[in-house]
Amino acid sequence: MTETVTAETLLLTYEDYRQLPDDGKRYELIEGEMHMIAAPTTEHQRISFNLTVAIGTHVREQSLGSLFVAPADVVLSRWDVVQPDILFVSKDREMVITDTHVDGPPDLVIEILSPSTVSLDQLVKRQLYARHGVCEFWLVSPEAGTIEVLELHEGAYRRRALVGRGDTITSRILEGLELAIDEIFA
Repeated sequence: MTETVTAETLLLTYEDYRQLPDDGKRYELIEGEMHMIAAPTTEHQRISFNLTVAIGTHVREQSLGSLFVAPADVVLSRWDVVQPDILFVSKDREMVITDTHVDGPPDLVIEILSPSTVSLDQLVKRQLYARHGVCEFWLVSPEAGTIEVLELHEGAYRRRALVGRGDTITSRILEGLELAIDEIFA
């Protein structure tokens, strides 16, 4: 008689996640499984800074809401806690912002692709954000010099635009925003 032994995966909750000691590393909790996020490259940080300054200026000037950059916890469910590179919560929904985290889906999430996170960002997080109702999702590819703008439609994302160097990006969530892609990848 053969006995099969299987290891049960221990699913973690947001409460478990909050109890972890701070070891200086970034983690995300997706479907109860912990994922360590590598430190971003300098190119990733430069693009994040350029986006944050440009979008942040627009958000502040137009009084649209609140913009956050990683690391900032976004609690989508008890088993899903992510730290998007950049996120925006509209003024009408700022009640989801607490002292420690954003409690629910942001209106806009921006993920800057890195070799270590490309499949997580393009596949897993794309489905996660759609399932939890993130209205607009940008995937920024430093390698290709492009930004893909995805909009939620009937529970799934549809590509609204794929913009590259020489183009301008707009957002339905960030009304009036027009960013030159060349300035983002400068």
